[in-house]
Amino acid sequence: MSENETDRPQGGPLHLGRQSALPASPGEAALDYVPNPRKGALYLVRFAAPEFTSLCPVTGQPDFAHIVIDYAPGETIVESKSLKLFLGSFRNHCGFHEDVTVGIGQRLFDEMSPKWLRIGGYWYPRGGIPIDVFWQSGAPPGGLWVPDQGVASYRGRG
Repeated sequence: MSENETDRPQGGPLHLGRQSALPASPGEAALDYVPNPRKGALYLVRFAAPEFTSLCPVTGQPDFAHIVIDYAPGETIVESKSLKLFLGSFRNHCGFHEDVTVGIGQRLFDEMSPKWLRIGGYWYPRGGIPIDVFWQSGAPPGGLWVPDQGVASYRGRG
């Protein structure tokens, strides 16, 4: 049993309805999952984090991104407060844009086991180059409506 599990009220969510501190690192962040209230239904959930921050592993300077996570739930859904704390834990984490974006998507996919998941990391320019990073778990399920993520590529003065 992990340290975080011992803090859970009778096996329930760790953060929901409780005061929670920002985790010191992504590895220390506990993501909570709750039963899907529409189990068996095919639908899409979107989370957008327009003010995501991590640190450049070379310079230690902050990097900023607009992160968009889309997923089709399976048995569980991610509890939004725990997701917010998990994303916030990257504020002091050094990582390249690719590693951070793909790592978030893979962790959510591995732990939650959704039918499908994709993540878009729209990183603001640093050194004059914007970097957009995309990852998905596979082809979306047939019949799932998957809208555009709605984040325009960086245009500069355009």
